Amino acid sequence: MNIRNFSIIAHIDHGKSTLADRIIEVCGGLTDREMTNQVLDTLDLERERGITIKAQTVNLSYQSNKGNSYQLNLIDTPGHVDFSYEVSRSLSACEGAILLIDASQGVEAQTLSTCYNAVDQGLSIIPVLNKIDLAQADPDRVKKEVEEIIGIDASNAPCISAKEGIGIQEVLEKIVEQVPAPEVDLNSPLQALIIDSWFDNYLGVVSLVKVEKGSLGKGDLVEVFSKRERHSVDQIGVFTPKRQEVVKLDSGQVGFVCASIKEVRGAPVGDTIIEANSKTERLPGFKEINPQVFAAIFPQNSDEFEAFRDALEKLCINDASLQFEPEQSEALGAGFRCGFLGTLHMEIITARLEREYGINLITTAPTVAYKVKNQKGDEETIENPSHFPRMDHISEIKEPIARANILVPNKYIGSVMTLCNDRRGTQVSVRYISHQAELVYDLPLSEIVVDFFDRLKSVSKGYASLDYRLQRYDKSEVIKMDILLNGDRVDALSLMVHKSNVQKKGRQLTDSLKEAIPRQQFDVAIQASIGKRIVSRQTVKAFRKNVTAKLYGGDVTRKMKLLDKQKAGKKKMKKIGKVEVPQEAFLSVLKVQD
Repeated sequence: MNIRNFSIIAHIDHGKSTLADRIIEVCGGLTDREMTNQVLDTLDLERERGITIKAQTVNLSYQSNKGNSYQLNLIDTPGHVDFSYEVSRSLSACEGAILLIDASQGVEAQTLSTCYNAVDQGLSIIPVLNKIDLAQADPDRVKKEVEEIIGIDASNAPCISAKEGIGIQEVLEKIVEQVPAPEVDLNSPLQALIIDSWFDNYLGVVSLVKVEKGSLGKGDLVEVFSKRERHSVDQIGVFTPKRQEVVKLDSGQVGFVCASIKEVRGAPVGDTIIEANSKTERLPGFKEINPQVFAAIFPQNSDEFEAFRDALEKLCINDASLQFEPEQSEALGAGFRCGFLGTLHMEIITARLEREYGINLITTAPTVAYKVKNQKGDEETIENPSHFPRMDHISEIKEPIARANILVPNKYIGSVMTLCNDRRGTQVSVRYISHQAELVYDLPLSEIVVDFFDRLKSVSKGYASLDYRLQRYDKSEVIKMDILLNGDRVDALSLMVHKSNVQKKGRQLTDSLKEAIPRQQFDVAIQASIGKRIVSRQTVKAFRKNVTAKLYGGDVTRKMKLLDKQKAGKKKMKKIGKVEVPQEAFLSVLKVQD
């Protein structure tokens, strides 16, 4: 059987999932009645937001124009930078990739990043221009951009419309001609790389694997290399995209395996499945990925803590880039500090926890990891602002600096540069390519993760695209800002700010918290402080509930006496009263407007 393993890589909204739909239709993977739009986007969140979050695989049969039969393993990947780990894992199971580019928008920053990732892994790249049915499509300009920016010959790139089904056959012919077949080795001992895993309540851990050597059959006794526990293979199969069981998977094929692994972390992503009791070496797997954004997540109901821990464990199998460790907050109780690849990744994870496991959560504002050196010269990495030592115990703080690549049309260069300079960015280079420019900036990661992407889209009318990678740690004048509610420090609202922004940030935060915190029966003082110095203050005024309904006539002193009594009661309530802090207050730091 001729096998072709390939992936579709592109920027967000360039039509990856739609092209996957058309390929499934042409190859007859589903009947017309079973077909839906974005059939590989199985999560409700993916359909609502119109983005791919999880890489999906589908096994198809294709008859080429020359009469040869091929088995196509298509892997549809996410486009957003926050899911780059998902993309890199998918590419490791492929020998080729379709680089899909919108013929009206051209090359964008994340397209560039993912393409370089594919080139590093030695994949054959097939450029394809999509959306040629749009009036503003300009295939000749985009082909020139592909050659100038990426450095790939695009003169013979197929021009297609995935929505209308134009040119799909040409793409399939390019795949069978240009994507090399996987190396097949049926005689060596079994080695199967785990690309993805998820937990099924009935089957246990289900793993998506690529068989590199040997073959994997139903009933085989196998081990996961790192765990060394024997399991018998119960089910083996492929997605067409319906689940279809097969007798075995041979070298070069991609499919799923169930071996009744009930331990949640029994088959980690990147591990190797080998024959039981064999001395076979493990495959290289994937490079470790470090989270770039950290946030604390707490269950609103403390009784749900154990259920929350189980939900995180199960989600961790499905999303290997998610990391978490227990955290205790004075204000919010027990929870977990989680590490994410970006703020969209954080939003998706919290939304999945709430929907799939029914747990109501409170999420704190995202922060980044700082390197702190104390007076003795010892250095440690701190992700939680509330764990920072006193400023007089610190000799220096280093903050993470990201290298940002921004592709933007020429007419918006000025406003994008202004935004980068406002965010303490340092320009590295500017390159002009046809109608757009490539700006490279070094920006503090803390300035990117909160709302930089939204602001960038705003100042460029939606045309600019951003890709960033952590570059290094630089010494910086950042200090810890605490938020006090009626004199009590709320550790979950602490954050790190640059010295130059202290007054502005303090004022913005107290203003936005004033809007978020509801009125109580007593005044609530909201203060932003640096050490013992208060830099900003706002007050949420109390409800005025002076009850004089039971007074009928008499002297005014009777009324004054009653009001004084109530005033004393309110003063007492203020001493023992606890301020209600809603979820919006923790996210108000994100909504601070420039």
